[in-house]
Amino acid sequence: MKGVLVTGGAGFIGSNFVRYFLNKYPEYFVVNLDKLTYAGNLDNLKDIENFKNYQFIKGDITDEKLVNKIGKDINVIINFAAESHVDRSIGDPSQFIMTDVYGTYVLLEMARKYKIDRFIQISTDEVYGEAIDEPCLETDPLMPKSPYAASKAGADRLVFSYWATYNLPVVITRCTNNYGPNQYPEKMIPLFVTNALENKPLPVYGDGENTRDWIYVEDHCQALDVTLHSKGVEGEVFNIGSGIEKSILDIAEMILVILHKPKSLIKFVKDRPGHVRRHAVDTRKIKNRLKWDSATGFSEALEKTIKWYVNHEWWWKKIKSGEYMEYYKRMYKGL
Repeated sequence: MKGVLVTGGAGFIGSNFVRYFLNKYPEYFVVNLDKLTYAGNLDNLKDIENFKNYQFIKGDITDEKLVNKIGKDINVIINFAAESHVDRSIGDPSQFIMTDVYGTYVLLEMARKYKIDRFIQISTDEVYGEAIDEPCLETDPLMPKSPYAASKAGADRLVFSYWATYNLPVVITRCTNNYGPNQYPEKMIPLFVTNALENKPLPVYGDGENTRDWIYVEDHCQALDVTLHSKGVEGEVFNIGSGIEKSILDIAEMILVILHKPKSLIKFVKDRPGHVRRHAVDTRKIKNRLKWDSATGFSEALEKTIKWYVNHEWWWKKIKSGEYMEYYKRMYKGL
């Protein structure tokens, strides 16, 4: 039975991937290493926590002793672990550097020691900075505009260096904005959905015309599955996205329509520093080389996502208190 280490597997994308992977591949043994920071949540995995081919370990990827102990039985590493919120990185970049860069180094050293079969680094389209005229290609320069994006760019290039220097079998994926079940409600779509359900304002930065490519999290999981099981891709970078670009304001309005809430809930707030106007990636490489394409339309996936939050109030209500509320008040003063 192959051992798969999923780091950050209690977070949003990681937990969706763990569930997807365990249900599809019962022949694999999945170890989920997560330090359960504010966005890590074992409630995300209640339905699979008793699977015989699954183990959760609470721990930090910067802990070399722990990582090396786990590595003895691992064939594949999929590194989701990261501090990942742009706004938080602007306030305090230090933890982003430690987790995203140093933590990735610790994993790479373990992978090199135990000669693992595949190391997949979950990077982000944020590393490109602005997509000015055309969607970004894998060969475009990295021009990160926030401490978060810079920490991911650093990890991205560190991973590549282990391929170039040590021939470690790495693959780097740069995905666009994910949305779907279990996403921490400080992120835009769950923030808007849960605020609307509570009849609270939807805080829209600037004029709301900043656009992103949006991908449903299950489509991302399928792309990673294909990447993991493809041959001859070591040392390569693959963009992952849907090709569906929507502005912040467009999505806010769509959510309000679906939930039958008034447009007056939209409140414009001061734009954040270094706010990227457009993120978008060119996905022709993964389509042509690996024969993958996103399958879920935006309207369909947004409705599924909203329905999940409507039906899982128990999940997000307890999150939107304590530390979350302190952060919310700091970010959106006066709302």
